[in-house]
Order: sequence, then C-alpha cells, then structure tokens
Amino acid sequence: MTIDFDAANSVLAGLRPFPVAVTTIDDDVANGLMSLSAGSASIVPELPRATVSLTKYNKTHDMLVNSGVFAMHMLSAGADEIDKSLEILMTLGGSSGRGGDKISKLRTRAGVTGSPILLDAHSYVECRVTGALDNDENTIFVGDVVAAELFSSAQRLRIGEAWSKLPQEWIEQYEANHVPQLENARQHRLAAAQRA
Repeated sequence: MTIDFDAANSVLAGLRPFPVAVTTIDDDVANGLMSLSAGSASIVPELPRATVSLTKYNKTHDMLVNSGVFAMHMLSAGADEIDKSLEILMTLGGSSGRGGDKISKLRTRAGVTGSPILLDAHSYVECRVTGALDNDENTIFVGDVVAAELFSSAQRLRIGEAWSKLPQEWIEQYEANHVPQLENARQHRLAAAQRA
C-alpha cells in the first residue's frame, strides 16, 4: 500500500491550528519552546488534563522529563496583543535553550509548580506530569492541571495567521534551525525501526 503523504500531512496539520508556548523549570533553570502538538486530555471538567508532545532534540523535553512540570500557554490574536504573541513565538521558537536563556527576555512570574507563566500570553494551564509516552523521536506528556488563568478575552492566535505576520528573515532562520531537529527525529525513527 502506498501512502499519500501530502494527504496525510494535510489531515494532520488541520489538527494543530494553535501554536502553544510550553515552559518548564528544572533545577532552578527555566526554559520554553513552541509546540503545535498539544491538547486536552480529559473529558471530566472538574479534573482537567493537558497533553503536549515534545521532540527529544529540545532542551525543554529533557527538562520536563526531569522536573515533571510544565505550563502550556495560548497566544492572543487581539489587535492590541498580537505583537506580544509574535514576540513570544519568535523568542521561544527561534532558538534553542542550549544557546542561552530565552525566558528572561519575556515578562513572567513563577507559577505554583515554579514553571514560568508568560504574562503576555492569552491564557495558560499549568500541569504536573501524570504520564508520558515515549514515541521514538518525541515524548507525549500528560499532566493534571494545577492552575489556570485567562489574561485576554480576544480570539486565540492560529498558526496560519501567526505565520503570515512573522518576518521573512525569522521564518528563514527558523527553517534553518529546524533542519537538525528534523534529522534527529529521523534518526530516532530509523533506530526504532531497526530494533523492531
């Protein structure tokens, strides 16, 4: 059977409309990144859970494994707030935490778990990890929500809108930075296939 990769990627991309900023803290070091693989993990309204998938290439992944805590932030599309949303996206998505501190460039406060809360985000949930699924090149983390807050009543920023407003030079740098991450993911998948 032949897979139509264009069709598969079109379907799957439609499931990831919102970029989320994920932050964590480990041994008093804070970090964060942008993810398009996050969501709700519970149907019980009084027991909310969240999921986030992070590639093993990222420093934030390893920090979350060690600390077991994270905050997941939505970004705002509001006319008076979108510039701050793009700043968060470019700061957390534009470089690796291995290259230096990214969090101190943003307005934050410590959450109940110690994870940085991004004060210019649309909203957030803060979680303690209850389970994790090792999935070759990434880990899917599930966490119980221990705190949440809405900072804005505006619409949440969608990835298509965000991408259309980002500077072209930033997009080119992001794509260049993404190459080693993608290669690392391919290597993990190949190693898993060879073990099978």
